[in-house]
Amino acid sequence: MEQFILMQQFALSWALIFLTAVFLIVVFWVFRPGGRKAQEDAATTIFRHEDRPDVAGEGARGTAGTTFKEARK
Repeated sequence: MEQFILMQQFALSWALIFLTAVFLIVVFWVFRPGGRKAQEDAATTIFRHEDRPDVAGEGARGTAGTTFKEARK
């Protein structure tokens, strides 16, 4: 029972301080001045290759009976 109380006190004090410090470091890392380029690059990654042909091919049909290119319009 004494070990449980010791672990509980650790969790309530030092672990809370540690997790708060980790949270603050992550927030600082995200909003640092040099991170804007990396964030914009990650945000626009999905739009880079929109003109690339579909992987499934031209004649592939979707579940609604339309081709993938027709469904994207």
